[in-house]
Amino acid sequence: MKRLLPILLLTLLFSCNNQAQTNPKQEAVKNAKPIEVPLKNGLAKAYFASGCFWCVEAVYESVKGVDEAISGYSGGYTQNPTYEKSNTGLTGHAEAVEVIYDPKVVSFSTLVDVYFASQNPTQVNGQGPDRGSQYRSIIFYQNDAQKKIIEEKKAALAKQLNATIAAEVYPFQKFWKAEDYHQNYEKLHPENLYIQNVSIPRLKKFQAKMPEVLKEKH
Repeated sequence: MKRLLPILLLTLLFSCNNQAQTNPKQEAVKNAKPIEVPLKNGLAKAYFASGCFWCVEAVYESVKGVDEAISGYSGGYTQNPTYEKSNTGLTGHAEAVEVIYDPKVVSFSTLVDVYFASQNPTQVNGQGPDRGSQYRSIIFYQNDAQKKIIEEKKAALAKQLNATIAAEVYPFQKFWKAEDYHQNYEKLHPENLYIQNVSIPRLKKFQAKMPEVLKEKH
């Protein structure tokens, strides 16, 4: 997963993604009615895909008001996706995170700001060395208000950068939790070369960009 891929495999993944874009099942996902997740114990949930979920999980868990971020899969049309299946690029799913947060402390709007500040917003089908439709950028909305926030911020960023923003905007349908060994991976495996060379630099770059939203260090 977390390595530079051979050119042949890259070609296959891009081919898979092109097929997914015209797949009627994928189009049905994009056009579905969003499902709103109710508050539980005063906490809300939001869903984002932005390349490697190890990286994204670490980013959101550094934000004050975020209780937890969970790695998983979303945005596709197959049931019970796994790491192995999603890596084929044929499930429609992207690596995603479920962000559990206190809306009294951090707003959905701020979480979207965190999303764009923690990635290369113009990179299509991946972030950094991770390439393929399973690494594409997606922001999931649960209602019209969230959709409006996403679209306005995406349009403003496109104008600011004078570039096309790669993130897709999907109605939230279902989040599938990833295998246990993916959870809290950055914290548990600081010696991993991918973590040292990709995840930690990405986290630090985001933290330098939005220091005002970070949790206090103890």
